[in-house]
Amino acid sequence: MIALIDYGAGNLASVRKALRACGGDVIEPAAPADLDRSAAIVLPGVGHFAATASLDGGWREAIRRRLTAGVPFLGICLGMQWLFEGSDEAPSIPGLGWFPGRITRLPDRTPEGQRLKVPHAGWNVARVSNSSDAPVPGMRDGASFYFTHAYAAPISEVTAAVTGYGTPFASAVRRGNVCGVQFHPEKSGDEGLAVLRGFIRSVR
Repeated sequence: MIALIDYGAGNLASVRKALRACGGDVIEPAAPADLDRSAAIVLPGVGHFAATASLDGGWREAIRRRLTAGVPFLGICLGMQWLFEGSDEAPSIPGLGWFPGRITRLPDRTPEGQRLKVPHAGWNVARVSNSSDAPVPGMRDGASFYFTHAYAAPISEVTAAVTGYGTPFASAVRRGNVCGVQFHPEKSGDEGLAVLRGFIRSVR
């Protein structure tokens, strides 16, 4: 049973539909205690980091308890960013702090001075990082995924894949049972569905 957490940050229906299309058995927990009967957790989300303020108190404690117990976790877009210590988008709102580092705004120019549109919206390539302890399940090196974001995670020891947009950023992260992707697998065609299937296989 995969717990799909709704904290009011959008795109829940499309993620639910994609997970079920990939063979996932999905529930939407009404309270933090409901996570105790889940075999995995998915945290989606789009929009402003301030939306993660809803994941306070009992939710934060319950999620951390389940991650410590080894339950597989997938954060998508804003759900991945929340795994870090915080974001410059909403400096007063803490992240979970499961991974080190802060989320920062993408640059609006290339190193050569060419202007870039921010948010970064559209298809881009993710290159699997050789330095990660394990790749994100189902993720193929060089695959293209759909992104829409203005802030991104730093390159660090938990980086599982790297994408460039003005500067390199972590487009996927993983440490043990906890992984996240900056792109939207539910909007990324066959390559995105492969990531969701890989996550579901890791649960089983």
